[in-house]
Amino acid sequence: MTDTALLIIDVQEAFNQRVALGHRRNNPDAEANIARLLAHFRRLNLPVFHIHHASTEPASLFAPEKSGFAVQAFAKPQRGETVIVKQVNSSFIGTPLENDLRQAGITRTVITGATSNHCVETTTRMAGNLGFDAMLVRDAIWAFDQTGVDGEALDAQSVHRMTLANLSEEFAQIVTTEQVLDLIK
Repeated sequence: MTDTALLIIDVQEAFNQRVALGHRRNNPDAEANIARLLAHFRRLNLPVFHIHHASTEPASLFAPEKSGFAVQAFAKPQRGETVIVKQVNSSFIGTPLENDLRQAGITRTVITGATSNHCVETTTRMAGNLGFDAMLVRDAIWAFDQTGVDGEALDAQSVHRMTLANLSEEFAQIVTTEQVLDLIK
């Protein structure tokens, strides 16, 4: 399984700050599942790639000088784990991620993080398009409520489910944390 890497996308304090501001999200166990996957990959000495968003917008919660840029405590990188900093939704654009994965002999990516319909979806689409065997861990990602183009309210669970439907089979295999833990030993 040395051809498999865990990608943890944007598990940063900005998302906790959004919740504190009243933004509703789904999948409250996502962080616990990411922590389980992270511990599993570390125990097996498999590659872990931490991807962090650094916004170029000064007012953004993800601006590097803001407290929201910090990584959530449970997901802090350890020595030897790769850290990629991106400025756009895709973890592959303007970063060395593709090259780093290929240099490490990675052919399968296990994708987790935030948010389902933004950086996770964009990265998953690109991973599939670039020929990686992408596995998207449905219970280790989350979405927030959204407002549709006609002003309609879209609940986080519906946004999340639509993202999974958009990515299923064409770009990624949709899996659960338990399935990954059973498969990768």
